[in-house]
Amino acid sequence: MVSSVSREMPYTHAEVERTLRSGFVAILGRPNAGKSTLLNALTGEKVAIVTAKPQTTRNRIAGVVEVPARKGKSPAAQIVFVDTPGVHKPASQLDRRMLQEVHEALETRDVVLVLMDASRRIQLEAAGEPGEAHQHNKPNWASEDEFLFGLIRGLDCPVFLVLTKIDLVAKDLLLPLIETLTKQYNFAQVIPISARKRDGLDVLLRSIVDALPNGERYYPKDQYTDQPMRFMVAELIRERILIETGEEVPYAAAVVIERFEEPDPEAKPGKKLPLTRIAAAIYCERSGQKAILIGKGGAKLKEIGTAARKQIESLLGTRVYLELHVIVEPGWRESRPFIESLDWRNQMERLAEKQAGEVEEK
Repeated sequence: MVSSVSREMPYTHAEVERTLRSGFVAILGRPNAGKSTLLNALTGEKVAIVTAKPQTTRNRIAGVVEVPARKGKSPAAQIVFVDTPGVHKPASQLDRRMLQEVHEALETRDVVLVLMDASRRIQLEAAGEPGEAHQHNKPNWASEDEFLFGLIRGLDCPVFLVLTKIDLVAKDLLLPLIETLTKQYNFAQVIPISARKRDGLDVLLRSIVDALPNGERYYPKDQYTDQPMRFMVAELIRERILIETGEEVPYAAAVVIERFEEPDPEAKPGKKLPLTRIAAAIYCERSGQKAILIGKGGAKLKEIGTAARKQIESLLGTRVYLELHVIVEPGWRESRPFIESLDWRNQMERLAEKQAGEVEEK
């Protein structure tokens, strides 16, 4: 499908040299559509945690990608991708907060990517839904994607449909799927990709650059995310909880970093890597969930901590001493103040206030 936003005339060498494209690209999709996998593939870094469980992402997460100029074709660009929680109808205060993250990502955007798992959609079509409703020109509100389409209707920016996981789909099934989906929304482009195999990512980046306005860099060239290390560490711990536990435990778990002591920058280098000391609290809602997280004799908590520590050491480039403990906070998923306290932006504000108070006391 040809984009209506692409530039038709080639750039001159002078234009390419002096022009920079920049902007924000919101990534939307149902749970498990491959949003975080795509973000990590594009940045080349582990910006967002990824598991097979739905609703892994709870916050907006920015990943910054520098795109070099293509001689005579397109200028350099800085693309700020904003990963969002999986779009689903909210059933709890936590769900409503996650949906708010999606709405906030849509407030400041130059392009929107709507990701759809091609293999999942083809399964739905084979089962006779939701395509039948569109044959009668009636919106199917029971469809698992209708809620998502409702969010993008009325947007005044290019919206790309990105079909993910195409390595799991027979090629002859893609065209009928595209025809069905384009009846639901007039997408600027439809781009099939496989983030796992990096198939189609160059086409996606070029299409986004063509759709972005000229602008300035929002982040330094060497910065690949807006997240502070404390939040990334908390997410790595939560990722291990998602992987190591089942049923409702992963969804009732939240992680808060209580202490983050970085190595002394003035310490003399030795044979061993410097040591970062981290203490984190894992919150859950019931005592039974706490027992599962701790395990017999503390075995499960040790397993979670050991696996998370290795990931954190890779992220920080230091040795890590990680201390974990579990706290029961009944019904926290329905507590707006508690949920707000989990937002890393709010956490950083409180930390700055605390540090300012300590300086005043001195």
